[in-house]
Amino acid sequence: MAATLPASGPAAAAADPQRLTVDLAASEGPVMLGANGALYGLSDDGVPSDAMLEPLKLTSISQKPEGGAQHPNGDALTVSKSFFRNGGGEINVMMQDVYAKWPYEDLGIDDYLPKVDKITKEIAADPNSDRFVYIPFNEPDFIWYKLNLPDQAQYEVERDRFLAHWKTVYQRIRAIDPDAVIAGPNETGYYPRFLRDFLTFAKRENVLPDIMTWHELSSGSLRDFQGHYDNYRALERELGIGPLKINIDEYANRRDLSVPGQLVQWVSMFERNKVYANQAYWDAAGNLDGNVVRSNIPNGGWWLFRWYAGLTGDTVKVTPPQPNTIDTLQGLASVDTSRRQAQVLLGGSAGDSDVVVRNVSRSVFGGTVTATVAEAAWSGYEGQHVAPRVLTRTKLRVAEDGSVTVPLRGMHKMSAYRIVLTPGGSGTPSTASVPWSASYEAEEAAITDGKVYTQGTVSNANGYAASGTKDVGSLNQATSKVDFTVTVPRDGSYDLAILYGNQSGAPATQKLSVDGGTPVTVTYPSTENWTYRAKKDVTVSLKAGTHVLTLAKGDAEVTLDRIDLTAREGAASASYEATLADVSGKPSYDYSSSAGVGTGALVLRSGDKAVFDVYAPRDGYYTVTPRASAAVKLALHGETVTAAPGRPLRLYLAAGNNRVAMTSPHASVRSLDVSGEGSTRGALSYEGASAVLAGGAKLVDSAYASAGSYIGWLGNGPSSTAEFTLAAPEAGRYLLVVHYAHNDRRDNGHAYNTDIMSRTADVTVGSETPKKVTFKNTWSWDDYWTVAVPVDLKEGANKVTFGNASAWAPNIDRIELGRVVGRP
Repeated sequence: MAATLPASGPAAAAADPQRLTVDLAASEGPVMLGANGALYGLSDDGVPSDAMLEPLKLTSISQKPEGGAQHPNGDALTVSKSFFRNGGGEINVMMQDVYAKWPYEDLGIDDYLPKVDKITKEIAADPNSDRFVYIPFNEPDFIWYKLNLPDQAQYEVERDRFLAHWKTVYQRIRAIDPDAVIAGPNETGYYPRFLRDFLTFAKRENVLPDIMTWHELSSGSLRDFQGHYDNYRALERELGIGPLKINIDEYANRRDLSVPGQLVQWVSMFERNKVYANQAYWDAAGNLDGNVVRSNIPNGGWWLFRWYAGLTGDTVKVTPPQPNTIDTLQGLASVDTSRRQAQVLLGGSAGDSDVVVRNVSRSVFGGTVTATVAEAAWSGYEGQHVAPRVLTRTKLRVAEDGSVTVPLRGMHKMSAYRIVLTPGGSGTPSTASVPWSASYEAEEAAITDGKVYTQGTVSNANGYAASGTKDVGSLNQATSKVDFTVTVPRDGSYDLAILYGNQSGAPATQKLSVDGGTPVTVTYPSTENWTYRAKKDVTVSLKAGTHVLTLAKGDAEVTLDRIDLTAREGAASASYEATLADVSGKPSYDYSSSAGVGTGALVLRSGDKAVFDVYAPRDGYYTVTPRASAAVKLALHGETVTAAPGRPLRLYLAAGNNRVAMTSPHASVRSLDVSGEGSTRGALSYEGASAVLAGGAKLVDSAYASAGSYIGWLGNGPSSTAEFTLAAPEAGRYLLVVHYAHNDRRDNGHAYNTDIMSRTADVTVGSETPKKVTFKNTWSWDDYWTVAVPVDLKEGANKVTFGNASAWAPNIDRIELGRVVGRP
């Protein structure tokens, strides 16, 4: 397949392909989606956006109690609004996060109990109280108690002190909230000596947790978790307990988060054992622990979890080449006989692999299947990722023994892959369009006045992820540069993706030149730190042959990790398969033909709905075309439009993910096709200088603002406002795109978390009720991001006012306006 090895990397052809086997007849039970949770994955209502939360079908998250002092945001009751309205399951409340210090200040159990009372009363009073889980202690084996002491007598003293406090707090919660769901003991790892004592005591004293929790926070967990799980279940049986629901409410390290090829290893082992699990919180709140860029933009990790959320039916047994082995090819798979689909998610290893799917039922799939293979690559924690590219669409005959073999060649270690098997039917699927691409590591390039650093590895698991585990930093001298020698196959335009970090405190620049020619400036937005990887996309024009691409120091420092060169082949486009969309109602699946995208057709009737997750690289207009047999209705951003079969529509999409719902009285739909770069033709733009300012809000000069100034000192009182007059060409639903910046933080002195804060603004159209909009921290005061706000406007002049009576609003550079349904 076209997942080509990096040009600078070693060839993998020498080794025989690895073999991962899937047995569709060996059910593990219904798909649970337990491993998609996140600790402090939500920071505020709106961060992440609804469009990023709903598609993932999150089963649990972990947050702090309302008003907890540990972090400035992520309050459980506050974020529950967005979590629950987007289909979220349950919220674990980390009760000790009421304290300010890490590790928690130990002021004694008598100090803690009134706090427990307050937290419990607040949760019990919430209308959704049954969807909250109380976690009264966090990592008690080293916080407040010493439960891993080697000396048995000393251990027993500490153990008994904890057990007494567990009973006291447990009963305190139950006295206030008799229906409370309580979880614990929540240690830093799996410790069987203490667990045996804990469960024995808790059973005897009638204070057993409803949910068993512990943490898996080392590379070794990929090797050891299965043994931990098996040991625990055996302990339950021995003691006559349970089986209890399990939530591994902190898992993975920095080197894993955001990396599809790492995350799929963790997800596969949790899902096959039917346990819930939440990714750990190592950096900033509000990005699902490294899987959401800004508030609404997916990275490679998000797309892996989107694939995971798309599994239906039962999971089935997967046999990897090396079970329970760190950083090896692992996977999970599902089969849905009603939809006649099988899916395999796999990754974690470079090179070649054969995926052998056994017991492919002829009564379900027929004699041939279409295998569709796609790749979700690593794009960094803050690097945008387009809809995963389909690498191959192939019709395969089911062998006499009921097996199908799908070859994967040139896999990337940090990528995850999805294989979808559907009945073959008649016809031939369209050949996947995969442009030429090559990758080049910065540490393997020619470096002048810079230094190679090693980042996250198996032995340094909490180091940040880096391609090839290394990057190039300290590029802070006037002569600092990195020369990449590249070879391209033809004349033309190439997309150049640069994986970088920028902790300089403002947008930074480098000078990009080709073969020593005239340099152009590349501007890099800020990132959390030098190693919190993001991705900058630019375009270069190259002749066929070998060239030297130079990235030289500009006005600040930038860390470089890797560059990717991809041949540009027309406007960006993607086809979203209808049979893989989220559905409601009772649509049927028609695989009589594998033409087009190869995955058959979804047949919609009255009461049915399909929802597509459509990626847009920037705010603007795109061409959206339903491949349907009859007229369909598309709904997005509060607007509904009818599309005739094959008729292209011009729709305004927000940067990042857009949920597009499709309905029809009766239509057979193959795909929703989207193309374009985000045109602004027909959109309106208003600089901050055009607004009428009042109450202390004022224009502030800035070289980073689009017209040299932004609206600052906005809000923090009812009179401080900015009023724009927008000239709508016609009445209807628009997206109001706000370009903003702010860098509010509350540094609590935490050992490893970056405590950024969000700001809000009340957006008022005319005399309508104000709408509160949340604006995530942009990492610096000089980086401008966008938030798209749906608004209804009348034809002609419309007053739109920004303000915040109780706190500061973000700085506003400018606003843009696009009607959701644009003119052709």
